[in-house]
Amino acid sequence: MDRKIFKKFLFLGIVLFVVALLSTSATTSIVNAAEEEAAVAAEVKPKPVGMPAPRLKEDDYPIFTAFRSREAIWMVAQLHLYFAAFIVAVPIFVIVIEGVGVGSKDPEMAKKYDKMAHEFMKISITAFAVTALLGGLLFFLFLTLYPDYIRYLSSIFGPQMLIYAMCFFAESVFLYIYYYGWNAMQGPFSKWLHLCIGLMLNVAGLTLMVLSNAWATFAMAPSGVDLETGAFLGNVWAAIRGPLWNPVNLHRIIANIALGGAIVAAYAGYRYLAAQAKEEKEYYDWMGYTSMLICVSGMLPLPFAGYWLMKEVYGYSQQMGISLMGGLFAWVFIIQALLIGAIFLSINYYLWLGMGRIRGITGYQSYVKYMAIALIGAFLVWFTPHSLVLTGKELKSLGGAHHHYLGYFGVMSAKNTAVNIMISTTALCFLLYRRGNKVAVVSWVKQGNALQAALFFTGAVNIIALGVYGYFLPANIRIGLSVPQVSTTLSLCVISAIIDGYMYRGAKTKGTVVWGEMPAISQYILMGLAVSFAWLMGLMGFIRSSVRQYWHVYAVMRDMSRDAFSQPVGFMATYVTIIVTIFTFMCIFVFWLAEFSKQKKEIAEEEKVPGGVAPELA
Repeated sequence: MDRKIFKKFLFLGIVLFVVALLSTSATTSIVNAAEEEAAVAAEVKPKPVGMPAPRLKEDDYPIFTAFRSREAIWMVAQLHLYFAAFIVAVPIFVIVIEGVGVGSKDPEMAKKYDKMAHEFMKISITAFAVTALLGGLLFFLFLTLYPDYIRYLSSIFGPQMLIYAMCFFAESVFLYIYYYGWNAMQGPFSKWLHLCIGLMLNVAGLTLMVLSNAWATFAMAPSGVDLETGAFLGNVWAAIRGPLWNPVNLHRIIANIALGGAIVAAYAGYRYLAAQAKEEKEYYDWMGYTSMLICVSGMLPLPFAGYWLMKEVYGYSQQMGISLMGGLFAWVFIIQALLIGAIFLSINYYLWLGMGRIRGITGYQSYVKYMAIALIGAFLVWFTPHSLVLTGKELKSLGGAHHHYLGYFGVMSAKNTAVNIMISTTALCFLLYRRGNKVAVVSWVKQGNALQAALFFTGAVNIIALGVYGYFLPANIRIGLSVPQVSTTLSLCVISAIIDGYMYRGAKTKGTVVWGEMPAISQYILMGLAVSFAWLMGLMGFIRSSVRQYWHVYAVMRDMSRDAFSQPVGFMATYVTIIVTIFTFMCIFVFWLAEFSKQKKEIAEEEKVPGGVAPELA
């Protein structure tokens, strides 16, 4: 298959995927509005057909003195989500990598892409088993610790849970056929059949994810039930497509790709540091770079998806929105901002170090200091708080709920501006890295460079100007400025990448990229990305669950257990750190197991040769 045709099909698929997500959201909003108008016009209230939400007492919950129920659920659920996110994300970019290998005209590169995709799936196979074990344990804990809650959800989502089980079975079948049939399906026709199996694996995995998202979003923002009694109104689709379902679906797909890319990048870093042979170091250096790009592809649009989710939370319940950004969880969002800033700085630092592997780089390293200033400045604004829950002593010391001067940087106008500047700077850094050792041969290279420079300059001015303008608008109007800011960032990233692609088509190469000579700190950065993303996901998991406060299902089913309270920030930080540490050691075990199986295979191949001599030496 011609590579250009393949790229067009790949681009078309991505566009259709994004359009489908946006159209689904728009259709859902239109249908919801039409149904609300029809109900108001007819003044007919749907008749409940399901069981009402149970009114529980503390005696209805089993009590275990060895542990607290909510903390046990918290740990197992978060570990399950880590591995579930990984096994959903890996097949998405594996099928793309395998497809790029199939479309490549260079046999060596096709072989490398195929080998990397297969190695990613090898890690995923072990992670799949761990995910299933943790999922079974989580379901057992819910049945044991919160039986009435599970019974109520089952009364609403019973048919959907049956579909979930069928999809899990289908995913298992497709996964094992896809992985264990890899080497057997290498012919022209069988390779396309293998890609089709991978596509079905992704369909099953994403279906599982969106089904389970419906349960989580129903608990935060219930729909399809009588809000007074909690009784099911009979339409399971109405219960599924609540106001937060589409935002969470999009947010989790992007976040899963970022986490999955970070984990396989950590695996590549682990193998790079352990490698002895030069060829191994070159291969795992290239794998780490490719994995980091996958992580970046998920990281750049992630803040936008997060803003959409927060907007819908505000729209559903102002109380939840205020608690999230300006009340009980304000300090947690400061920690989140620190982590996001650290991730952006780490990604750029890795790219700056990567410029050292390019022979004949044409002076782009001199721009690093300016990009560093922009990143650090935006980072400082990004994590500056506006108003916090403070003690009387802290209020007296500060002179109010927010600082006299720095408090201005805590509003959303400043934060939207800061995150868009960080994303634009990261895109620029990757652009400079990509053209590091190339010399454009087109006649309009000066005009192209000037156009790109003007694009980034005017984009930055527009983003900052919109942020400043937001200070002169009411809060309900100010939030709308995030749309043109995001549009500006996406436009300059896409347009500059298109210009760069055409300008450097057929470019001359001044020097080669020497893989395998990166300093050890670069690999620790890749490992740190995985830990940072895991910490960030644990943090947001705590926020998403705790914002319901003392409700099993917000405003419908009250949690009357002894654990019906949100933990303080200090406890949260310690507990999430413990969970992330456990997850890190579990990932190391998965990495070791994948390497151990490879060593056993090599030993078995050597034993087939008389005298134990390797085939290539025999």
